[in-house]
Amino acid sequence: MLKDEINKALEVLKAGGVILYPTDTIWGLGCDATNAEAVDKLLAIKNRPAEKSLIILLDTENKIQSYVTEVADVAYDLIEYAENPLTIVFSGAKNLAQNVINTDGSVGIRVAKHDFCTPLIQRFRKPIVSTSANLSGNPSPKYFDDIDSKIVDAVDYVVDFEQENRSIKKPSTIMKLSAGGQFEFIRK
Repeated sequence: MLKDEINKALEVLKAGGVILYPTDTIWGLGCDATNAEAVDKLLAIKNRPAEKSLIILLDTENKIQSYVTEVADVAYDLIEYAENPLTIVFSGAKNLAQNVINTDGSVGIRVAKHDFCTPLIQRFRKPIVSTSANLSGNPSPKYFDDIDSKIVDAVDYVVDFEQENRSIKKPSTIMKLSAGGQFEFIRK
């Protein structure tokens, strides 16, 4: 049941663990984006260099200001009118684990619109990391069954929701947005 899965994942996140979970895009690895030890654990599972930036998920655009110093007004329009999941890279990240923030001080933020992610983040009351559930350098998994068993075995909890889903999901569109409102696409 969805509520039970949210509760189980919530306990793991609160304890500093790493979850394997479905998102509004592809299956992801997630942890508390404010807990540096949890982020280190996630990076070790993924075998990913610490200098590569991570994306965080929020449940509502109203919380963006809690994690970046300045938000251009156009950001809210971009999020509201985006037809596909959209990650926006903002400068001036704050209130996050240092190992979530890019070396240039930026962070990628996506407002999740998903039956599992949104209520999980609402209940957790903190952003969660979202990175594709693959070993660094390998292709992102299209379905749950494509996820490397090393990842499945290494995480603290595997969410039992949408594991049978075969609809094609793609990674989010990523755009970089300056405080002045100029933007450029990083991944379409």
